[in-house]
Formats: sequence, structure tokens, C-alpha cells
Amino acid sequence: MKKKLDHDEVREVALLARLELCDKEVEEFATQLSSILGYIEKLDELDTDDVEPLAHSLPINNVFREDIPHECLSRDKALGNAPDADDEFFMVPKILDDNSNG
Repeated sequence: MKKKLDHDEVREVALLARLELCDKEVEEFATQLSSILGYIEKLDELDTDDVEPLAHSLPINNVFREDIPHECLSRDKALGNAPDADDEFFMVPKILDDNSNG
């Protein structure tokens, strides 16, 4: 491991992730994250020059069904299993308070 993450770097990551960490957690995460980054640095030792990039580990081509238009669900059927509906709309719980700016 080349470099251990310092506490300021851990606090910066926590801020970006919107996490509130106490000093003990900062110390613990600094050790853990440094260990993880050290392990990832081992991957730099691999010679990948002759390795072809891939998107999937198995030779799978498009496995999606054919895109054929078909009859849509009626509004009543679509809303039939909704826990709460109002006429033609799904009713969902409010997740923003009245003080939100958006």
C-alpha cells in the first residue's frame, strides 16, 4: 500500500456521500479504505496488454425479446393492484416536506 488515506480525505468522501462520521468512524474508515485501495493497487501489477476488453464474462448476445407492439393494459387494469388510486392516477405518499425548494 503506497499511501494511507488521511482523516481529511475520509471526511471529504463522507461529506460527498452525505454521511456524518464521528472521529472513531473516521479512523476506522481511513484504515479500511486504505486497505481496499491497497488491494486495488495490486491489480496494476497484472499485464493486461493482450486481454480484450469485454462487457460480459459470458459470450451472450442480445437476450432481449423482440420489440413487437402489442395491446396496452387498460387504465382500470393498470390501476387494479395499486394500493391507492385517484380516478386515473396512482396515489403515492408525499416524500418532500412543505419547506423543500423544488
